[in-house]
Amino acid sequence: MTDCNHSRWAPPHVYRSLETNAERQAWRVAALTGVTMLVEIVAGYAFNSMALLADGWHMASHMLAIGLTALAYLLARRYGDDPRFAFGTWKIEVLAGFASALMLVVVVAMLAFESLWRLWQPQVIAFEMALWVAVAGLLVNLVSAWLLRDQPELHGHAHSANGHCHAEHEHEHEHEHDAAPAGKDLNRHAAFVHVLADALTSVAAIIALLGGLWLGWNWLDPLMGVIGAVIIAVWAKGLLMETAKVLLDREMDSPVVARVRSVLAQEADTELTDLHLWRVGRSQFACIVSVVTHGEASADRYKARLAAIGELVHVTVEVNRCANQHGPERP
Repeated sequence: MTDCNHSRWAPPHVYRSLETNAERQAWRVAALTGVTMLVEIVAGYAFNSMALLADGWHMASHMLAIGLTALAYLLARRYGDDPRFAFGTWKIEVLAGFASALMLVVVVAMLAFESLWRLWQPQVIAFEMALWVAVAGLLVNLVSAWLLRDQPELHGHAHSANGHCHAEHEHEHEHEHDAAPAGKDLNRHAAFVHVLADALTSVAAIIALLGGLWLGWNWLDPLMGVIGAVIIAVWAKGLLMETAKVLLDREMDSPVVARVRSVLAQEADTELTDLHLWRVGRSQFACIVSVVTHGEASADRYKARLAAIGELVHVTVEVNRCANQHGPERP
């Protein structure tokens, strides 16, 4: 075995480039959100604007969530080569996205409670000054949203486990992802949703302040808060479901599973008996396949078939020989 390059069969489990651009943007947005939060809270107390106070205090939770986004990038990068992470550190980012979604649920509860309370107990507001601060907050949110806009990353790093050493058992591992497609960065998307929620509440505050200033409709402020809470709740639900699905490895309804089954069905005298597939990157998957055959097809043959599926970056194939009618015989 001295002529074999073992690194070809045991490459690093890093399924995306650990670039720092998204991390830097997240820290910038967290700092920008923090400054805006302080301005809105101070102005809210100064002008007796509950709209600004509510927006300012719920921006505090968004600042925390975006800071968590940046921290997740930092940890994923720092531990990117740590062998204790069997399939890399990508799920650190997904976990941060899930935590951000939970924070959005808290924001929804706070916003709904505050809005309903202000419907019951109307407040006197310094409309003109509060309006200027709300507009400034909206501009900050738009800049932050532009910085955090979803930018799917093309997966260009590749490593292969195709070698020429003979294996005693047909139980081989494949590490190849030259053609893995782009995918959604759930960590960045979670921060983006938080910023959109901020922008929505800023727009609601502006509409409510204008309605109160021009028409005397003070009730419009809490009504817009209720509407905003409902919309943010829908966003939070979608983000929770998307991140939880990844964390729980609930991927067997993925279209990739159907493609794996279809590819193996094209191989003569082959029965797929077991299949496990889970995500290890934004749109990269690991796969374990067990097949039964009467023929002499090797694990390498099946892996060559599956290589056409670009999303598969780590494949394990187990071939069971069914040499007679009494049942499969394991090699």
